[in-house]
Amino acid sequence: QGFKEEAMAVTTDSDHKFDLALELGHIDVAHNLLDEIPEEERDSTDTLAKWKKLSDLALKDTNLALCESASKASNDFSGLLLLYSATGNAAGMEELAKAAEEGGKTNVAFVAYLLTGNVEACADLLIATKRLPEAAFFARTYLPGRVDEIVQLWREDLSKISESAANALAMPSENPDLFPDQAFAVQVEQMFMAQRDAVKASGVPASDYPTAKEDLDLNLIELIKARGGGGAPPPPPPAAPAAPDPVAAVEEAPAVEAPAPVPEPEPEPPAPTPAPAPSPPKPAAPSPPPPAVDESMDDEDAIYEDASAFVDSVADEPPSPAAAVESPAPAPADAEEPKADEDDFGGDFGDEDW
Repeated sequence: QGFKEEAMAVTTDSDHKFDLALELGHIDVAHNLLDEIPEEERDSTDTLAKWKKLSDLALKDTNLALCESASKASNDFSGLLLLYSATGNAAGMEELAKAAEEGGKTNVAFVAYLLTGNVEACADLLIATKRLPEAAFFARTYLPGRVDEIVQLWREDLSKISESAANALAMPSENPDLFPDQAFAVQVEQMFMAQRDAVKASGVPASDYPTAKEDLDLNLIELIKARGGGGAPPPPPPAAPAAPDPVAAVEEAPAVEAPAPVPEPEPEPPAPTPAPAPSPPKPAAPSPPPPAVDESMDDEDAIYEDASAFVDSVADEPPSPAAAVESPAPAPADAEEPKADEDDFGGDFGDEDW
């Protein structure tokens, strides 16, 4: 009924009092109640759940020390991973990795090992859990010196299912052409191990992040090549057969007598120059085309013009003697023209008929 403080003070039930302490935010009271639990009941599910509730309340209240102790008591590995990664607690992260591996939380253990740079433990954890393909690819990136070892384990495990598939797996020792720059990769691995051991005690401070983050984009293999780093160079290609020395071949060849000189043939007389061929006759000049007739002129105008031109040409020519003989004499002016008989026309016709 709203009197929780009074209820917590007068109650004798530890479970009820613990719940009231969490609701009222009395973290110390709840912590003391959990410490009073008998040793034989500390690993019970109910007790672990109470420690988990207390760790969540302590984290909400920013009581990181109590949150850490409560998370350890409840085996809250995920909560500890969040806490240690947020606070940069490298020592706590290493302890968490071992505790999580022992507790069977391999996913938390793998992340904790990886965050601390313990890549060897990551590979061993993958091998122990029979994640051999993942271990082989992990070694290809972070532990190139152990690729042969892990691939051999993978082959043995895979041969139980398919012998041909197992034999298809390649290793640097057997297929160096499939693993370019393997020697440089091993050298990078050694450099990484040396740098990790050098900063393991002090760690990398968070203030160096603006400059340290640039190292994530470095191509270390190309950097070693540019600096002329060590590493076993790749085997040279097979030497080609030596070409024969032309000078030695000439010296070793037996001497050959020079042939007798052949007399030069006499020059032949020049052939007579042929007479030039006659040039072909020039073609006759084409006759001029007839004058074009204006198609736009009407037919009657064309006939009229042709007739006028004919009359003019006849008038200009002198009369020939034959024409003068054959032409009849002109009739006298006073002679009367003969009249045609009306009967010859077969009847009388009026003027209107004409």
